[in-house]
Amino acid sequence: MSLLSAAMKRIQPSATIAISNKARVLKAEGRDVIAMAAGEPDFETPDNIKEAAIKAIRDGHTRYTAVDGIPELKAAIGAKFKRENGLDYKASQITVGTGGKQVLFNALLATVDAGDEVVIPAPYWVSYPDIVQFAGGTPVPVETRLEDNFKLKPEALEAAITPKTKWLIFNSPSNPTGAAYTREEMKALTDVLVRHPQVWILTDDMYEHLVYDEFEFVTPAQVEPSLYERTLTMNGVSKAYCMTGWRIGYAGGPEALIKAIGTLQSQSTSNPNSIAQWAAVEALNGPQDFIAANNKIFKERRDLAVSMLNQATGIKCPKPEGAFYVYPSCAGLIGKATAAGKVIENDEAFASELLDAEGVAVVHGAAFGLGPAFRISYATATKDVEEACLRIQRFCGSLR
Repeated sequence: MSLLSAAMKRIQPSATIAISNKARVLKAEGRDVIAMAAGEPDFETPDNIKEAAIKAIRDGHTRYTAVDGIPELKAAIGAKFKRENGLDYKASQITVGTGGKQVLFNALLATVDAGDEVVIPAPYWVSYPDIVQFAGGTPVPVETRLEDNFKLKPEALEAAITPKTKWLIFNSPSNPTGAAYTREEMKALTDVLVRHPQVWILTDDMYEHLVYDEFEFVTPAQVEPSLYERTLTMNGVSKAYCMTGWRIGYAGGPEALIKAIGTLQSQSTSNPNSIAQWAAVEALNGPQDFIAANNKIFKERRDLAVSMLNQATGIKCPKPEGAFYVYPSCAGLIGKATAAGKVIENDEAFASELLDAEGVAVVHGAAFGLGPAFRISYATATKDVEEACLRIQRFCGSLR
């Protein structure tokens, strides 16, 4: 009899975490490694948020809270949705989890049965398909194209939907590509969804505030109000507020779904960290000016990375609208060989040889469901972005 459940056979460890861990090990061994794999801002959590956490400790907010979030945080989230997205959610329509990943996990486990299909544009965040499979559902990847800046086209969405489709998982700006959808592009997709009332929309808006060049963010239920009753709008404080380790994610959606998510959470983690919740209240209600200041630096890094990568032999790198990733194609290098005679057979081999030869850790495109490509996170020091791109140029130029 096997110790592990059948569900465990349907998932794999996160590829992005695995690459980041390998880079840490190599650094600990003394290797000169530039880690470009982790999606984590290198900026400090703002001081006012830190102070709110310290005050929460001093005020004794160190006990269990309501399973799905303190009233003060739900109020702050409701105000955020109204202020920034034009969406009205009552406290009973809001859930708070231990990071956005738990919210996604809860939502899919609460709703997906064997045989249910979940449409996921590719490339996708590595965890989406695994969570669907763990729940017993079937992920249905829909490939996007580099020439479309990796954006899902309405005709491709239409073709992917079947009577078994339960959810569309939608992420804009995207991890791993940084692609973000204009209002017109979003409306073309929501027009498709209106015609398929059995399909629910799980929108991952985690990178909402990380957009550049005066891009205006929109979310599906905002663009098409008729989808409000079958949309779960998920967000969190990790990326824009530089609070990755605080582990606070949240979502607004139909009351019955939010209640089911709460039931599931009551039997797993119970409440998110009480102190982090109070810090998140300050993040959402407090000053927001640091976001624009950080974005100015992110934009400079994006432009630097795109320019330098497009100067590398065999690389094509589109300019994304948001997030802090670029997703260059390395199709022009497949089949070439290193000086030692190792053939670059796929993007995983490219990433592996790049790490060995130049000490640059990137994540291969196959992990995100679409290659040959690789993801670079430019949420790291500008000098490291420049040095990493120089090393990539050197590595690509050395292949024959």
